[in-house]
Amino acid sequence: MELRIGISRSPKEIVVELDDDADVKAIKEQVEAAVGGESTVLWMVDKKGREVGVASRLVSYIDFGTPNSGPGIGFGS
Repeated sequence: MELRIGISRSPKEIVVELDDDADVKAIKEQVEAAVGGESTVLWMVDKKGREVGVASRLVSYIDFGTPNSGPGIGFGS
């Protein structure tokens, strides 16, 4: 599963590749706590064990999905 984190005042987003069986409810609770001011940094661990930290005040959006969940480009089906 792919988690994209939008950063305010930045055109780029941070992409964290999570395990397919990641606990989405727990991740949402962690994000809500960080954005709600309970912590100053939102920490995520990707499926390779790397830790990614984002200042909570800079998080503008979170998008859960799979790498191929968006619309395709071209003429294939």
